[in-house]
Amino acid sequence: MNINLKLTEELNVAKWQVDAAVSLIDEGNTIPFISRYRKEATGSLNDEQLRKLNERLTYLRNLEESHRCEPERHLPDQPGCR
Repeated sequence: MNINLKLTEELNVAKWQVDAAVSLIDEGNTIPFISRYRKEATGSLNDEQLRKLNERLTYLRNLEESHRCEPERHLPDQPGCR
């Protein structure tokens, strides 16, 4: 699943905006910081949009990880699975 594409559809924003926001989040920037000081990078996504994006990003990544680690779908020594 392409998470960024899914977020683009859900939030009804441009893909480049999602890509930029995800990159900034992955770099460790906080939502308030991105909202205030990185408007040019995200195409002026507001605080509410960024929070929703972050929540959905976390949810979709966790969902993807759990599907990757289901016992019938992986070998016991597959990285990232408990």
